Amino acid sequence: MAVGVKKPAAKGAAKKKALVFTIDCAKPVEDKIMDISSFEKFLADKIKVDGKTGVLGDAIKVAKDKTKVTVTAESHLSKRYLKYLTKKYLKKHNVR
Repeated sequence: MAVGVKKPAAKGAAKKKALVFTIDCAKPVEDKIMDISSFEKFLADKIKVDGKTGVLGDAIKVAKDKTKVTVTAESHLSKRYLKYLTKKYLKKHNVR
């Protein structure tokens, strides 16, 4: 192989899939012990991107339905981290 010549990329390897996490809050919202909009705002404020909170940019999107919060991440985000933030929210609002 010649120096300076790049090997062509494999087909389909150029695009990375976005990770989609759904947090179902149906029971607490129906029982009126949890506010879905405050939970969405909490996640948007507390999720860290490159070590900084509140700077989601285009990498991570937080959306809500009536009883669900959906987090879509194009960069690295773990399920364990979302579970940690959910428990932190519940503890802060005296639900847990």
